[in-house]
Amino acid sequence: MNTNDHPPHKIALALSGGGPLGAIYEVGAMCAMEECLDGLDFTQLDHYVGVSAGSFLAASLANGISPRKMCESFIENDGEPSENFDPSWLMQPAYNEFARRLIMLPELIVTFFWHLTIGRKPLFRALERLSPAMPTGIFANQQVDVQLSRLFNREGRTNDFRKLKNKLTLVATNLDSAEAAPFGRPGWDHIPISQAVQASSALPGLFPPVEINDQYYVDGALKKTMHASVALDEGVDLLICLNPLVPFNATAPQMSPSMMRGVPPDRRKIPRIVDGGLPSVLSQTFRSMIHSRMELGMKHYEKAYPKTDIILFEPDHRDPELYLTNLFSYAQRRKLAEHAYQQTRQMLRTRKVELSDKLAKFGITINDVALDDPKRSLSNAPISSSKLGAAIATLKELMDDLEDSTTSALRKSAR
Repeated sequence: MNTNDHPPHKIALALSGGGPLGAIYEVGAMCAMEECLDGLDFTQLDHYVGVSAGSFLAASLANGISPRKMCESFIENDGEPSENFDPSWLMQPAYNEFARRLIMLPELIVTFFWHLTIGRKPLFRALERLSPAMPTGIFANQQVDVQLSRLFNREGRTNDFRKLKNKLTLVATNLDSAEAAPFGRPGWDHIPISQAVQASSALPGLFPPVEINDQYYVDGALKKTMHASVALDEGVDLLICLNPLVPFNATAPQMSPSMMRGVPPDRRKIPRIVDGGLPSVLSQTFRSMIHSRMELGMKHYEKAYPKTDIILFEPDHRDPELYLTNLFSYAQRRKLAEHAYQQTRQMLRTRKVELSDKLAKFGITINDVALDDPKRSLSNAPISSSKLGAAIATLKELMDDLEDSTTSALRKSAR
């Protein structure tokens, strides 16, 4: 039988959110996967599903922008100036929202005093009348639409879902109905891609809701973490999922020395979450809620779509580096992207047998040369331009290798 008679396998990619940190992790992880998995081209997949920060990456991939190209523009800022990502886009105060709320304040103050005096309402009940004056977001997100529209309207790209060669679905949440809005699907595909990204990534409290056709939309993660069922319902053979946010397990044995390379000594051990104070507790709470919901979704996908192979990539729960970094940090993007790149390569080595069997049927093979190359890094630039810096980096690498060998020898002698 001629194998060419078989239709090509359909491969989909689902990217969840996690703020700038999540996007940085996903870029680094995809760069590692594309280098080490022959036959996998992230710009040639059949369906892309993006939620929150993942919507920006999914839209870029669907427009033919490779993970490496995104790394140049989003992480390194080494691409064309017109394509580089400027974090200041997301840090502009929401002046329009502030002004809109201030206009409402005089009338609300009158209502407050009326309920407090004539209405004889308790103080806290009367204060509720002032709540509409509170802004719905701190930072403006209009530049997401403006800048991505400019990026996607360049030659060879499109800002129109209907003109893409492959499917793209960017999920937001309708604020008034709490229902998922699958931009890109029939009935939702007339909205510009750039505006759909703006809506899908509008995290409540940080960014104001995005108004589209008299409806208001916020972050798609409010409904589901992954929204992978959008692609599964349309039939795919392989679904690759990337999730950057996981709770940290401080009680589990720490990661091996080889996996801890690049993590400063003071960040390698977190005895107790509570020692980090309120920010640490809130971070763990948020991550746990998001991840538990995703775990339930993944179990449902496996039962409801038994004919689809589903592979999930996410950080190690014992990795303190990603946990200790602020979700909205952008200053350390190069370091974090390199960390995600190396940790994904290590994960591919650890799961090599399992992944080889799953991926082989789709014409994807593991590139052992690229995977086992100890000198390979996300950036070709040297870590330090000085000879002393290079010597220190080399010495550190030798010490890490010695630590690995010593640990291995001790384990063997203990058996």
